[in-house]
Amino acid sequence: MALNKAELKSDIKSILEDMMQRENTSIDEFATRLSDSIDSYVKGAEINYTQGLTGYLGVPVTGVFEGNLQ
Repeated sequence: MALNKAELKSDIKSILEDMMQRENTSIDEFATRLSDSIDSYVKGAEINYTQGLTGYLGVPVTGVFEGNLQ
C-alpha cells in the first residue's frame, strides 16, 4: 500500500476536532492518538526495489539500493 497523505490529514483533523469538543482534554491522549496515526501512515509505505543489495546465505549487507519509497 502506498503512503496516503490525504488519509493522514483526515485522521489528524478528526483527532483535533474530537479533542476540541471535550470539556476535559488530555495532552497524553492527543499525543498517543497522533503518534498512532503517524505510525500507521509510515508502516503503510511500500519500497519499490529495482536493484542493488544482495546477500549470500542470509548474511547482512550494507550499501545502497535503487528504488523509491511510496
